[in-house]
This record gives sequence, C-alpha cells and structure tokens, in this order.
Amino acid sequence: MDVVAGLLDGPRARGAFLLRSHLTAPWGMRIEDESPLTIVPVLRGRVWLAPSERNPSGDDGGARVPPSDTGADGGTWVEAGDVVLLRGPEHYVVADSPATEPTVVVGPNPQDCRAIDGGPSEMITFGVRSWGNDPDGETVIITGTYPLDGAVGRRILRLLPHRVVLRRGDIDATVIDLLAREVVQDLPGQEAVLDRLLDLLLITCLRTWLDRPDAPGWYRADADPAVGAALRLIHHDPARPWSVESLAREVGLSRAAFARRFTELVGEPPVAYLTGWRLDLAADLLLADDGATLAAVARTVGYTTPFALSAAFKRVRGISPAEHRRRAA
Repeated sequence: MDVVAGLLDGPRARGAFLLRSHLTAPWGMRIEDESPLTIVPVLRGRVWLAPSERNPSGDDGGARVPPSDTGADGGTWVEAGDVVLLRGPEHYVVADSPATEPTVVVGPNPQDCRAIDGGPSEMITFGVRSWGNDPDGETVIITGTYPLDGAVGRRILRLLPHRVVLRRGDIDATVIDLLAREVVQDLPGQEAVLDRLLDLLLITCLRTWLDRPDAPGWYRADADPAVGAALRLIHHDPARPWSVESLAREVGLSRAAFARRFTELVGEPPVAYLTGWRLDLAADLLLADDGATLAAVARTVGYTTPFALSAAFKRVRGISPAEHRRRAA
C-alpha cells in the first residue's frame, strides 16, 4: 500500500449528514455544527463563504468587508461546479453576499436550526433531504458532513488546511452529479449509497488537492525511492516490529542517512510517523468494530500488549482507547 492509498483508505462515512439547499437572495447562515469535516459542492449559483465571527477556537474570524472577490476577510466566492472542503470544528458563514448578515444558525443536530433572533427559522423542508427558503431558488448547494473524526481519519484532518476550494474542472463532475441526484432519493439502502458517494467525492477532492505544487512533504516523499519504499512497508505491515535500523536496511541506506532523509522529506522522524500511523489505525479499528477487543487491535497495529497500546494512545492522544470509544458512542 503506497502512502496515498494508505491515506485515502481512511474515509468511511457512517450515517453522514447530507442536505440539498435551495436558496433565493437575500440569505445567510452561520454554521455551528462543529463537524470534523464538511464537503460543500455548489450545484447552481454562487455562494460567499467565510469564517464566522464566532467560533470555538476563540478566533474572531475577521471583520466583514464590502462585496469583492479578494477575500480580504478570509472569505471567498464559490461558483457552480466548485467544491469546498471545510475542516472543523471552526464555525463558518455561507451567504449570497459578503454584505448579507446571517439570519439563521445551524447547530450540531440536524434539527437544531433557528433564527439568530430566537424566532422560527425562515428555512423550511421541501422533501427528502431538501430545504431552503425557495424550492426554485437560483442557488443550490449540497452539504455533506462527517460526524466523527474516526470516519474520515485523523491523518487527513491533520494535513488539511481549514478550507480547500477546488474549482470547476478540477473535479470530475460525474461524481457531483450522481450525489446531487441520489441525495433526494429515498430508496432501500439509500444511506449506504450516500455514505459511499460522499467518500468517493472526498477521495476525488483529496487526490486533486494533493496534485497541487504545494502538496504536503510526505506526498512528495512517496516518489523518493528509499523513503517511499519505507512508507509503503509501514503502511503494508504496521504490525511488524519496525525500527529505524530495520527500515534503513530494507531500503538500502545507513541508519543515519535514512533517518535524516526520512525526516527531511516527511516532516517527522520514522518512529514518530510509525507511531502516528499505528495509533490512527487503532483509533479507526476501535470505532469500526465495537466487538474488537483492545488486545486484538493492539496485535493488528503492532503493539505486543493491550497495556502498551493503551499507554501509547493516551500519551499521544490524551485519552484512553476506552474513552475514545465512549466519546464516539
């Protein structure tokens, strides 16, 4: 498994939230759902998207500016055919214009939509996974959210900036069109279909983003003969008792040369990367199978005992594996 395949194998939506919004100006919404990752394809019209002036990290998100394409307040125009990836838990604003103040707040629960002044929301439901202020609105967007970070993979969340905008033509429109059609269907197995389509769209977006010149160092490292080979060994067999020496021997470098080259290209030492990869896998396995014992997960990811995995998990993530499971539940 190469480094990119290892990363993209992570997304596993389970009961993801999807909604198709039909909107006529003026409209503005402050999104406070705090989902780990949100995907917003624009089907029709254009949308102004910016950080909220209120968010859980304490950043004020910047002041509003007059309408423009400059994004002086950290915002940006998103056109039909564009797709935006938003990494939580930061709040954000979507509106028809930078000058339009939000009138609606959307909270963590799908039912938690209210007017900012405390009155009833102007948004109403039109049908299956569809809402807005006008069923014939000139702007149509889809919002898809991953409710748990284990569903998308912490490694993806760590590498993404807070906002990635992929423009029309960068993404295969077929995937967007299929999601747009299926999101308003209510057929047997529809939830599973939508989960997989959301995963496919995310993977497509990530592949496009990683092909940009400013891709993360570890992505470029995959092309290096020695470091790329080491990354593939780690991903393919995380349970093997790897050390810097054994990895260096496998790729034909001295220990010192390998450690230096790996750290320069990937951005962290080999053992730190190996530990992070094992714990990411363990975190996903703990959520994917409620019946999996800690001992079984430990063996799968390369720890000799449940205690060793638990200690490493708590040291790096700040919580125990059991608490990780409880929070997800």
